Amino acid sequence: MAENMGVITATGRKKLCMALAGDALLPVIAKMAWGDGGLDSDGQPLGATGNEIGLYNELLVKDVESHEYIDDGQTTCRYSGTLEAGELSGKQISEMGLYDADGDLIAYRNFLPKGKDADIPQIYKMDTIF
Repeated sequence: MAENMGVITATGRKKLCMALAGDALLPVIAKMAWGDGGLDSDGQPLGATGNEIGLYNELLVKDVESHEYIDDGQTTCRYSGTLEAGELSGKQISEMGLYDADGDLIAYRNFLPKGKDADIPQIYKMDTIF
């Protein structure tokens, strides 16, 4: 299997194209979502296709906590969100996504499962790279 990478979805690319052409406004990234449906039957990450319109098994959606520009400060934005103690306890998180203010999935990523303990927060970060 090729290296597992997240992708900007087809919906996200379409919105970006229309915004750059001046035909639409680009809504902000507003939400981060976590799920446990990012694995195949052998327990390996499915791999992102770019055609996702939602998580395969979405468990929780929260407001993005923060964002920062990294690397050269102009082409990569890192979004952060935290699963707090008590949230998704006992779940095996294997996918995450970023939704815009319109509610559309803009970026998707899946990965090997991360177990969520009841008493330990987990911080997740997801980059959009242009």
